[in-house]
Amino acid sequence: MTTDPAELADRLGRWSSGRGPLYLLLAARLRRLVDDGELRPGAALPPDRALASALAVGRGTVVAAYEQLRVEGRIVRRQGSGTRVAGPVRPGPRETTGAPVFLHLLEQQADDVILLACAAPAEPPPVLLTAYERALSQLAAVTGDIGYHPSGHGRLRRAVADHYTRRGVPTDPEQVLVTNGGQQALSLLARAFVEPGGRVLVETPTYPGALEAFGEQAASLRTLPPGLDGFEAAIRPPSRRPELAYVVSTHHNPTGSVLPPLARRRFAAAAAAAEVPLVDDEVLAHLAFPGQETPPPLAAFGDTVITVGSLSKSVWGGLRVGWIRAAKPVIARLARLRAVHDLGGNFPAQLAAAELLPRLETLCQDMAADRQARHDHLRAQLARHLPQWQAPPVPGGQTLWVRLPHGDGDSFAQTALRHGVAVLPGSGLDASGGSKEFIRIHFLADPATLTEAVRRLATAWEAYGGGHYRGDPAPRSMAV
Repeated sequence: MTTDPAELADRLGRWSSGRGPLYLLLAARLRRLVDDGELRPGAALPPDRALASALAVGRGTVVAAYEQLRVEGRIVRRQGSGTRVAGPVRPGPRETTGAPVFLHLLEQQADDVILLACAAPAEPPPVLLTAYERALSQLAAVTGDIGYHPSGHGRLRRAVADHYTRRGVPTDPEQVLVTNGGQQALSLLARAFVEPGGRVLVETPTYPGALEAFGEQAASLRTLPPGLDGFEAAIRPPSRRPELAYVVSTHHNPTGSVLPPLARRRFAAAAAAAEVPLVDDEVLAHLAFPGQETPPPLAAFGDTVITVGSLSKSVWGGLRVGWIRAAKPVIARLARLRAVHDLGGNFPAQLAAAELLPRLETLCQDMAADRQARHDHLRAQLARHLPQWQAPPVPGGQTLWVRLPHGDGDSFAQTALRHGVAVLPGSGLDASGGSKEFIRIHFLADPATLTEAVRRLATAWEAYGGGHYRGDPAPRSMAV
């Protein structure tokens, strides 16, 4: 089968963020994928026009890049049989992720590219440094502890349990498993509950990291609108019961919506009655704007709800501390799975997190006004420079879900990258294959950076031709 052009475009990452002709930049990234084994011998590459469309470049750019690799002996081009990676077809290692949200993280930082694709605080707050100072003093007093805690350090498990109890969800420390961030939590849950081919209900769109975690288990993804509207009908008859359901109930990623209390109650009850494990991703739950009330956690409406939390979005992405709150048997099983992979999390980080958790809500409230100001600033700049775009306001979170008036997010993201801005195309957040007309951008950067980002996006949109690509862009003074 021919490699899907959009999937290959994703795997190419920030291929154009360099200096020199586009065809040489494209050839260099394709060469790396071939040499690293990401494009296996015998793999069929997309036709020239198809890949050019996916990358929003002229066909000549792809033809020249392919020719460069053909001369090097890395690909073979034959009339009638297309373009293939050189070498005989043979089984290869398991494919790695092609999700743009992860590939952006794997790229080297580029000073001239504004990253609006991956949302997280850009620097550790002073309170985190204070928490580590206290943690280090506690670490100095540790004796008789080898530091392996697959379920998490007892002090942090108690802090997480107290955190939920304060929010109206009484919790025992044995109902908590500490993880290396929310992404590991989702991966553990996928391994624990999902068999290859098993049905998983997800929102469309949703957090792409969850889609990747379920995809790693070869899950069969079934989609419903945000809030899993229609959940009751989707699980009838019993033969259609999914192995897992995943929802972002508060400050939904990417739309920013919040599930109302009545819907939470009905949803949790239906999942419990059908015996469907319901995972509520609460990583963004504390990021409400000032004056915005958020409902109780979904777990307050059902004992069988499994909750995922993390400090990466509310404190700092480099603090790789997350957790799962669930029934004790579920936590015990997850701990056994987790022990095989990494024996336990970072000991000092867990001590620091235990210091932070009692202050988490206050910390988020202190930062809420600034986040809203940046949200408002980004929307104002978009309204001024790109009035055709639809960027509805959100009550919290970190991102805007932006609808383009025409064209598609995948090819526009390629054009935006060549103008110095990395955005996340909507198709990668939609397991149904939809949301192609959307992009996701975050508003966490400082106002000056957001202003410059919108200026570049407006220039990119003009070059994009209003959704109708017109060929290779003219040379510009700043190569990105």
